[in-house]
Amino acid sequence: MPPVDEQAAIAQIFADMDAEIQPLEARLEKARQVKEGMMQNLLTGRIRLV
Repeated sequence: MPPVDEQAAIAQIFADMDAEIQPLEARLEKARQVKEGMMQNLLTGRIRLV
């Protein structure tokens, strides 16, 4: 087992990584929703690509 201060440093690194991942996941979900909406418009014929 590493010393307690090293464990705390590792835990902080993981917390920082989680903090960076959260906004990226939110952006990904928003992009997926936009894609789904665009595909729905194309499939229903409301928008046509030329």
